Amino acid sequence: MTEPTRTGLLISDFQIGNLAALLGKGADEAPLTVVQGPFGQVIPTLMEPPEPPAPADRFDFAVVWAQPEAISSEYARAKVHHPAEVEAVRAEVRAFADRVRSALETIPNILVCTFGADPSDRGLGILDRGGGHGLARLRSEMNRILADELGDARGVLLLDTERWIARVGAGAYDPRLWYMAKIPFTPAVFREAADEIRTALHALRKGGRKLLILDLDHTLWGGVVGETGYEGIRLGGHDPLGEAFVDFQRAIEALTRRGVVLGIVSKNEEEVALEAIREHPEMVLRSEHFAGWRINWQDKAANVAALVEELNLGLDSAVFIDDQPAERARVREALPEVLVPEWPDDPTEYRRALRAMHCFDVPALSDEDRARARSYAEERHRREVRASVGSMEAWLDELEVRVEVEPLSEATLSRAAQLLNKTNQMNLRTRRMSETEFARWAEGADRQVWVCRVSDRFGDAGLTGLVSVELDGREARFADFILSCRVF
Repeated sequence: MTEPTRTGLLISDFQIGNLAALLGKGADEAPLTVVQGPFGQVIPTLMEPPEPPAPADRFDFAVVWAQPEAISSEYARAKVHHPAEVEAVRAEVRAFADRVRSALETIPNILVCTFGADPSDRGLGILDRGGGHGLARLRSEMNRILADELGDARGVLLLDTERWIARVGAGAYDPRLWYMAKIPFTPAVFREAADEIRTALHALRKGGRKLLILDLDHTLWGGVVGETGYEGIRLGGHDPLGEAFVDFQRAIEALTRRGVVLGIVSKNEEEVALEAIREHPEMVLRSEHFAGWRINWQDKAANVAALVEELNLGLDSAVFIDDQPAERARVREALPEVLVPEWPDDPTEYRRALRAMHCFDVPALSDEDRARARSYAEERHRREVRASVGSMEAWLDELEVRVEVEPLSEATLSRAAQLLNKTNQMNLRTRRMSETEFARWAEGADRQVWVCRVSDRFGDAGLTGLVSVELDGREARFADFILSCRVF
């Protein structure tokens, strides 16, 4: 299904055409139309955004990218070593944040780039971090206030400008570009920014991928467990590669606290591989960390597809990591919806490669996200019980299912918006709205929304259902009926 074109507004104090061109090229499945706001008019544009281009009736998102001196006159004074009033700087940033919040009345999603600067500008030199008037210290304070004011604001995402600049390094700024065209950054910085903005827009629309499927030999540990036994694999100990594999596993485990579910697809003898997972003293990831596995000698693409189906997920929610180029190519060719990243040859690069991936980014983390990996592991136990009982009725009796229904509230809004945007199978109408848009829709006097929580004797699946209705006199029409794949 072709997705509708999304319309965005770029607001900046510098010429931002390079970014507009990069975003307009796409590289994401949702086409973008990007409009540049008036040059140098950050606050006025936030106060009164321009009309979107036809046929759009509004902007879907805005990107606000301002240099610190454009927001704070006190910071501009500090650039030429006048003492700055730190409290005045804070007040100027708070006023800027107020303008961003006011723009949310007409633009549902606003991406705000944090304050960065030319890394070659040493400010007060060795005093720049310690002195109250140092530029580095002032920027840190400006970004802290920005995070305090907007970090939890519905519809706002803060993007890390300093990370883009650091990745490019000394080549981030070119003074010739500034004097010739009022462009402070080199194209490499704009490419970094465009990648992250696309990631943010994808996360707002669809969320992140939530299933990471892993190979075992030479991926989670060094060596072939079927040849050496678990005692002979390289994992931990006084071994540089063994230490790298342990750190990689720690990074994977950390992802489970961001809502990522783990699976295994490996060509091995199942009991030999599971013995290593259970018994090796330096394994970080144990069997309880995995929602399921396919450990056999069959085609890996078929195993990936079977595991995804078993977990009741879509192929487009899965990522597959394998050290073997041939296996990666096979899965990539057979299952194009599955993300199969190219992978380093050197295991010491594994952790860094994983932590650099954008595909797991989400616009917000709910309690259900943090508990997702545990919930899927509990579901594996449910499947085992299902296999041991004779009928569906007996299975349901064994589960002791409990359902609690409550009206939508501020506390449950974020998770409700996730269900609306990420649930495909048990979704009556498949409406897609941002959290801000859904909150406004739900506030209508003729609308009511409820959410439900499901638990059983194995654990709490959390908030996994949503029902909304529109009222018309004595009639009520379903607007949404949604159940997470975890509970049906």
